[in-house]
Amino acid sequence: MTHQAHSKPAARAPLARLPAALWAPLLALSLAGAPQGVRAQALDLRQAAALALAHNIDLRLATLDAASADAAVTVAGAAPNPTLTLQSFNINPHAGVGAGALRDKTVDSAIRVDQLIERGGKRQLRVANAASLATASVQDARDMRRQVLLQVSQAYYDLLAAEDRLVIMDDSARLFDLTVEAARKRLKAGDLAPADVARVRVDALRAHNDAAQAGAERYAARQALAMVIGQPEQAARLQVADAWPAVRSESELLAAEEDALQAALARRPDVVAAQARVAAAEVGRKLALAARNADVTVGVQAEHYPTSAANPQGSGNSFGIALQIPLQVRYAYQGEWRAADVALESAQQRLQQVRQRARAELELSLEQVRTAGQKLRLDDEQLLPAAGKSADAAEFAFQRGALGIMDLLDVRRTYRSAQLDALAARADYAKSVAALQAAVSEGK
Repeated sequence: MTHQAHSKPAARAPLARLPAALWAPLLALSLAGAPQGVRAQALDLRQAAALALAHNIDLRLATLDAASADAAVTVAGAAPNPTLTLQSFNINPHAGVGAGALRDKTVDSAIRVDQLIERGGKRQLRVANAASLATASVQDARDMRRQVLLQVSQAYYDLLAAEDRLVIMDDSARLFDLTVEAARKRLKAGDLAPADVARVRVDALRAHNDAAQAGAERYAARQALAMVIGQPEQAARLQVADAWPAVRSESELLAAEEDALQAALARRPDVVAAQARVAAAEVGRKLALAARNADVTVGVQAEHYPTSAANPQGSGNSFGIALQIPLQVRYAYQGEWRAADVALESAQQRLQQVRQRARAELELSLEQVRTAGQKLRLDDEQLLPAAGKSADAAEFAFQRGALGIMDLLDVRRTYRSAQLDALAARADYAKSVAALQAAVSEGK
């Protein structure tokens, strides 16, 4: 994702509006919110994304699921193992087993090997089914990667907005403190009523409460980003290093024709995964139909039954073969056929749903980029400069006794509201750009 190359203070309008005399105390107040002995860790968005790809638990679990699905392909391709049977029978305790060596005992012994032979191409169908599901799992992992990168961007810009919001609130609280001092001076000079001073103090206390709340919101934003990048123990140290992205037109962000956009949506990992599951369901239906071809079991047997004086019934060495065929006279896998048909229809419906969702995400992201960009331009070019000039004029007039306290408070509230609106527009624009890029991402 492309970011502005200029420094962060130049990119953050709230700092640019501060009088030079307030920068030092505001910086001290901001640093005071960090835990003692904790060294800040400034991350740009690319570094945060790299950490998430390396440590995010959801992504690691999705990768393990893909590995498990790949192992299932090996399982599906395994041929049935033969069965070895050793048995002894015709042991007569009354007649005895006779004298001589063990091989000469009058015991009927047999060794038998049975082998199941699958018919109807079941093994090949199982492999194809498992391979399609493995493809779907790989695409699920890519889609999780796409979602994680989007979550990183959203959490990163939330933290950036929280930091700027804290600066705005600290700025407001500091200005109110200065206003309280100026009001007290005017009270001593007899130029201001005690009730007006009390109103200023009330607004100053509210401003400090808002600053404290902004600090708590920054802490929550740090925690959210730390969880996404898989570094929860580093939450207290996290700071953002990037500036807000520059405003660009949607044509610059996504310079592609409609056909190219459709092709990009078709390559999205969640769409490809849904297509793979349709393929798996189609093979599963064929596998259910193949159950009509009954599997057979072939057996080969060698028998040793010597004769003796006590038992002349022995047959010596003999051999035999066997063939087992299940008879589908009561049940012929009708339930499996029906379940396979339903599974195929369900997979097709999910594919259609995923395609529609992907298209809706793209269209929504385009609209959000367009709307947020327009609002941000209006805030930066007109609203914020006008509110800043009005606030500067009001502060100047109040310091010289030419403006009433209530008018000053109204102007200051308006300016702070304009600052917060502009900040919200920057956050909305940055997050919508990230969502737009994720909407057509292949997750690679």
